[in-house]
Formats: sequence, C-alpha cells, structure tokens
Amino acid sequence: MEQTDKNLLKTIAGISGFQVGRAFNLRKDGQGVERHSTPNVKINPKTDKPGIDIIVAAHAQKESVHIPVILTQSGIKDMVYNDFYIGEGADVEIIAGCGIHNDGCDASQHDGIHTFYIGKNAHVTYIEKHYGEGDGNGARILNPTTVVHMEKNSTCEMMMSQIKGVDSTIRKTQMDLAAGAKMVIHEKLMTHGKQEAHSDVEVELNGKGASLQIISRSVAKDESRQVFHPKAIGNNDCRAHVQCDSIIMDQARVSSIPEISANHVDAEIIHEAAIGKINSDQLIKLQTFGLSESEAEAVIIDGFLK
Repeated sequence: MEQTDKNLLKTIAGISGFQVGRAFNLRKDGQGVERHSTPNVKINPKTDKPGIDIIVAAHAQKESVHIPVILTQSGIKDMVYNDFYIGEGADVEIIAGCGIHNDGCDASQHDGIHTFYIGKNAHVTYIEKHYGEGDGNGARILNPTTVVHMEKNSTCEMMMSQIKGVDSTIRKTQMDLAAGAKMVIHEKLMTHGKQEAHSDVEVELNGKGASLQIISRSVAKDESRQVFHPKAIGNNDCRAHVQCDSIIMDQARVSSIPEISANHVDAEIIHEAAIGKINSDQLIKLQTFGLSESEAEAVIIDGFLK
C-alpha cells in the first residue's frame, strides 16, 4: 500500500492499512481491492452494479465495519451502491468516508448511494468523513446520498463530517422512522476558497414515539457557499429538534433553511438556526494570551466544530 493511500485512510477512517480479521472493504479508484467478512458481518459484492451488501447478523453485539473509499487518480468518476442490512437487536459501528488525492488538472468525483435497513431494536453508529487534498487544479467532488429505513425501537446515530479540501458536494439524506425509532444526526462542515456545499435532509417520523435530533455546525471561509435544508415531518405522536449553527467569514455565503411539518396533533417539532461571525470578544481574549488573530480564529473554529 502506497503512503498516499495510508495517509488518506488515516484521515477518513482512523486506520493506516488493511484490517485483517475484521469486517473491512476498501474501494480504490473505482475498484474493490481488499475485503474481509467475519462470522457476524458478511460483505458481499453486488453482481448487477458497483457496490457491496453489508449484512449484520441478528443480535450481533459490538461489531465494527470499515468501508473506506479513496481516489488517487485525476479524472476518475466513481459511482457505488452500498446496502446495509442490520439484523434485529444487533449493535454495530460502521466507519465509512471518502478521501480524494488529486494532483492533476481533471476533476475526480465519487458519488455514493448508501441504503440502510435497520431492524427492530437494533443500534447503529455510522461515521462518515469526507476529505480532499492534492496539488493539482482538478476539482475534488463528493456527492453522497443516504437512505435510512428504521424499524420499531431501533436507534441510529450518524456523524457526517466534511473536513476540508472538497470543492463541491451535494448531500441528500432521506429517512423514515417507525414507532419508537430514534435518529440523531451530527453534521460538521468546513468550506474555504470557492467551494460549494449543499445538504438536503428529509426525515419522516411515521411511528408513535419516534424521535429525531439534527445538530448541524458549519464554518464558511473565503468565497465559499453553503446551503443547508433540513426537513422534519411529524406524521404521528413524535418529537423532533433541528439545530443549525454557522460561522461566516470573509466573503462567504451561508443559507440555512429549516423546514418543519406537523401532520398529527401530538407531533412536537422545533427548529433553530443561527448564522454569525466569530465573536470579537473571544478573539481579543485569546490574543491576550499571545495568540495571533489567525491562531485565535483557528482555536475558536476548532472548538466550534468539535
């Protein structure tokens, strides 16, 4: 494995190589290059289109799966379809993410469609990081689509981050929750230069006692552009809270458009949105400790996105 591959894997998935003995699938430049299953987690390649099926056995506990994607060739356009079948009562952590290293002049792009079928009483933690690097002028483009179907009393926590270096991203997320299902979404985003990021989230709370929490934090620098459009739809006695906070800097533009709909008298849905610049008092205080203005900004941004 080349050093570039190892560096990308470390950044997006916290690993530096193949994960022998663990559930693992590495996709590089449009091809599957390494795959391992375990007794409770089966990873099978699709036969009709690019992608894999990840099947977690019912009642399996404390399982983990790594499914990173890396692109190292300029000009490549990759499309993948991954389906996750989480058995009843299972507990699994899924670590995904995509890293692009582009030293060329042509755009490198990865589009992924992830569909989750989460069984009754199952628990899923899903971690996805996006990252771009390289000295070339070619764009680094990531367009993820996530579809989640949650059965009764299942729980899911999704942590989705765009670290830096991604020139364009369009994220689409669609979810439906059955009775007692609980979804928590943490989204963190950093844009700079002329980067653009769009995120559309639509969640239907269909079952009694379903709950949703969306926490989005973003920082927009330079001339970058961000649009965040979360939509929570309460179709039963349910609870939802959507919170969007953004720091805007330089000549950036940020749009936060929360949308809530209640189709049941006992649906309780709340949204909050805030966009603002870095607090000047915080900057001054940090500078009194000897930090430069740029260093103080970095400390504040790092704390905001944690």
